[in-house]
Amino acid sequence: MQQRSPHVSRRARAGRPAAAGAVAVLVLAAGAPAASSAPSPSSSSPSSAPAAAGAGTAQDAAAVVGGERLGRPAVQVAPRTGAPDLPATLTGRSWLIADAATGEVLAARNAHLPLPPASTLKMLFADTVLPKFDRALEHQVAPAELAALGAGSSLVGIKENLPYRVEDLWRGVFLASGNDAVHVLSHMNGGLASTVAQMQARATALQARDTRVVSPEGYDQDGQVSSAYDLTLFARAGLRNPDFRGYCATRTARFPGAVDKATGQRSAFDIANTDRLLGKYPGLIGVKNGYTTNAGATFTGAAERDGRTLLVTVMHPEQQSKVYDEAAALLDWGFAAAGKVEPVGRLVEEETGPGASAAPAAEAPASGVLPHAIQQADHALGPASWTALAFGAALALWAAGRLRTRRRPHTAAAAPVLPVLPGGVPVPPRPDYAPRIAHSVPARTTAAPARRGATAVGGATAVGGGTRRRLTRRARSLARSTRARLTTTTTRRRP
Repeated sequence: MQQRSPHVSRRARAGRPAAAGAVAVLVLAAGAPAASSAPSPSSSSPSSAPAAAGAGTAQDAAAVVGGERLGRPAVQVAPRTGAPDLPATLTGRSWLIADAATGEVLAARNAHLPLPPASTLKMLFADTVLPKFDRALEHQVAPAELAALGAGSSLVGIKENLPYRVEDLWRGVFLASGNDAVHVLSHMNGGLASTVAQMQARATALQARDTRVVSPEGYDQDGQVSSAYDLTLFARAGLRNPDFRGYCATRTARFPGAVDKATGQRSAFDIANTDRLLGKYPGLIGVKNGYTTNAGATFTGAAERDGRTLLVTVMHPEQQSKVYDEAAALLDWGFAAAGKVEPVGRLVEEETGPGASAAPAAEAPASGVLPHAIQQADHALGPASWTALAFGAALALWAAGRLRTRRRPHTAAAAPVLPVLPGGVPVPPRPDYAPRIAHSVPARTTAAPARRGATAVGGATAVGGGTRRRLTRRARSLARSTRARLTTTTTRRRP
């Protein structure tokens, strides 16, 4: 088992057989030098040296996503007069720098070369799963959710049979690159297999055609690859979500620990973001770093300066620690070269038309957890629906009262003169006028089946017999008190 680096995430892979092509890719990922000398960083023409292993599986030139030049193996840059030279010390097997707003690719090398992504694949995981759960939702972690972690996985330190808020789990994903946090969220999302399928569908929708997802956290698996171009697409899409942007920019946080058996109190501990550029490179936003023995070092970052946001991805430099230096050097060059180079390609937008691939329907989340939006929608009708129901019920009660009034026998006696309250409102002398109060009964009670003794005055099955009698008594009391006040007032005014 490989020991984890104190600075970046590391996953070891225990002796899995691999196809010859995959072995060649992994050898290069570990930082093996190319058979021939690397082309000059400032070169804009195809290299005459043999292509790096794995380049044969890149996209065909005729259908390269983002532009034909991004499918070439050499460094691609189109400088104008006065443009700065690219850094001379770049050793990454694949890299790309682009403008986040316009999508213009300023320069790239082997942009579509499929390579193991390591934990940078967690960007796709977050972009797929993060919108599904409210950050304040608590989830009780079951032992089965932590059972399938690979040997040497980076962990944030989740304990089974304890509750965790969703926002704590996401901090574990972004800061500590915790595979345990990824697995818990995946089980909440319907399971590992379902989450992998959703991630693959999401990659397809983003037109990330170099990506093959096998595990949700980026742990080394046979056939799991991505590219500098695809990882940049994932970062760009994710940063449009404010929660994603906030998590990847967080430098330190408190994470829930175990429960102290003596005091019964739950402890907490500090976790720090393993991104070495965060807080050191001016204007850096995030996004995600990664490392495994077989994949080497990978990094995707975003930085903002003078109103411009640049995205950079570096995969598999010759030395692990070089990934940050090379990313910073590319960002420096990108800010200096903005407006002084012609774009060599473009970051494509997500497919949203009728032919776009949709993510498969998610399985029911484990432990009975539903996305926050679904929970809220299940609790009540919308305001318009309740208004329509209340209006319909009031109209039905009014019609029923009118029908009963018409059925009463008419008498030839003259209508009694009713006492009048200040403002011209007549005082009801009989309880028959009390049903007007029943119109305020909530509409949902009108749907109850009619019961003996539960029919309201006016014929509507809304108010029970007990309520009717109480209303009648109140009406009589109101009539008596009103008459008494009117009589007293009349007596006092009489000369």
